[in-house]
Parts: sequence; C-alpha cells; structure tokens
Amino acid sequence: MPEMDGYELTAKIRQDYRFPIIFLSAKNQDHDKILGLNMGADDYMTKPFNPLEVIARINSNLRRYYELSGEQKENASKLRNGELTLDMDRMSASIAGRELSLTPTEFKILSLFMKNPGRVFTKAQICEAVNGEYYEADENTIIVHISKLREKMNDDSKNPEYIRNIRGLGYKIEKK
Repeated sequence: MPEMDGYELTAKIRQDYRFPIIFLSAKNQDHDKILGLNMGADDYMTKPFNPLEVIARINSNLRRYYELSGEQKENASKLRNGELTLDMDRMSASIAGRELSLTPTEFKILSLFMKNPGRVFTKAQICEAVNGEYYEADENTIIVHISKLREKMNDDSKNPEYIRNIRGLGYKIEKK
C-alpha cells in the first residue's frame, strides 16, 4: 500500500468503525499475523490463497457481524425518540425509564409513528395500519386510542411533546 501499511489502516479504521476487516497479505510470519489480529483485524490470510476460501471467510465474518452481534440486533429492535423508547422484541414502551402499559392497538399506533417520525398520518391510514382495513366509524376509535396513549405518556394534548394533531390532516410524532 503506497501511503500507509495495513496495520496503520486497521488502527485508523478501528477508531470509528466496527465492521469486519480481513487481511490478505504476502507477509506469512507468525508475528505478522499476530500483529494484524491484535491491531483489530478479524481474519488474516496469506498468499497464495484460494478465492473460494476468501469468499467463505468474507461470508463467515459478515454472518458473525450481522447475525450474531447481540448489540447490533438489540439496537435494531429498539426505536428511540427523545426519552421515548419502543422495544419491538418485547412489545413494550417506556418514557425516561418509566414503563408504559399499552394495549396492542396503542402499541401499534405508537410503533407506526415511531417508525416514521415527522410523517403525518390520517385517521384512515392509522386504521388501516392497525386493523388492516378502514371503516369510517373507526375514526372516532382512533381519536380515543390516541387520547389514551397521550394520557399514558403524560403528553398534554393542548401542548403535546410527542404526538401532535395536525388540524384537518391527522397525527404525527415529533422527531427529537
């Protein structure tokens, strides 16, 4: 490599990123391999190498990174907006560490909003997302569910911190 060697590059990458790094090197001494792995490489292969083995090792490292990383999976299953947290795996919600006791419908509504912060949803869109279909009579039911959800969140409807009513359009959650 012209400007820096692989060890320096690995150290620089590891300052900011956690993705897998595989060394492909002509250096085949044990101390070279140990140094590379200690600098943050996930794997080290020396020349000559079988291209199929390289692909297998790439797949193995990516699988480990995406599928087996508990931290990665945990973060993907939690939605956060300010102090509001929605755990999609546990089907639970909390504000500032205080657990909220939500009905399944309230959870679905909050989930819809948190997956799309800033987007305005009409009552009909909320009905379809929650129930799979829309009936005109369901609009009042949605209003009641949102009212109960705000009450459980201590979100004042006159000056809401999270769920806002967009007059004549619908509802949205503010992005924090």
